[in-house]
Amino acid sequence: MTQIGAGKYTYEVVRDFFKLPAGQSFGMISRVAADAQDRIYVFQRKDPPVVVFGRDGKYLGAWGSGEVTDPHGLKIVGDTVYTTDRSDSVAKAFTLDGKPLLELGTRGVHSDTGCEGPPWLAVRAAGPFNHPTEMIAHPNGDIYVTDGYRNARVHRFTRDGSLVTSWGMPGHGAGQFHLPHSIAIDDDGKLHVADRANKRIQIFTPEGEFTGQWTGMGARTTSPAAGTAISTSPSRRRTADPRISPSATHKEKCSPAWKAAMSTASAPTRVVTSTPA
Repeated sequence: MTQIGAGKYTYEVVRDFFKLPAGQSFGMISRVAADAQDRIYVFQRKDPPVVVFGRDGKYLGAWGSGEVTDPHGLKIVGDTVYTTDRSDSVAKAFTLDGKPLLELGTRGVHSDTGCEGPPWLAVRAAGPFNHPTEMIAHPNGDIYVTDGYRNARVHRFTRDGSLVTSWGMPGHGAGQFHLPHSIAIDDDGKLHVADRANKRIQIFTPEGEFTGQWTGMGARTTSPAAGTAISTSPSRRRTADPRISPSATHKEKCSPAWKAAMSTASAPTRVVTSTPA
């Protein structure tokens, strides 16, 4: 078997590990998570959206038919499953056996961010939600949702669903986002937000204060304007495709012409070294 990793973190690829009932197959799988009993929850884009397996891959059941239209994010914290329904713009929590507990947002109602299609660049930030991506509970009892494909915000809610605050706006600076795609919490309670199209992870306090970032998370940087440098390490910076106009606004980037230009751009990213600031 193929092995990856090293030391304590060595893993083997086990193909066809999950034992689905005869005649069944997976839809597109968006997320996989495990609960405290090592049961594995597969979030798929077909009904039922949540399929549960034992740690040995044995099929244990499935749930959620009709509850989630477009499965995207799935996290398990304690005895609660936190999900996002991307195209319906809701975030929803369930018990481990699929009973609905909380729904944030109004199904099918999208906040007005001024952009309604690829490449998923919001013209402006707005409230919850426009295609949210992930939902997670914090040890402080509050719930955080990244939002998302057509917004550029992180929203904080109380455990009963009242909005506390939101932060973020379209862009490439500290605390700005271009597709906040996922969120995790470290042992100190800080939030790690995957800022996908900016190819970085931004780190925040639970109050939304920016504390740092991990950059250079991909081979290309496609979103900043030409000549704009993004620090990928203390001694390296990465520049964007030089054919993209530095004066392009977010509104222009939502236009058909911008989308066509982005789809045909293929020039390699230039990497230059610089003295750390």
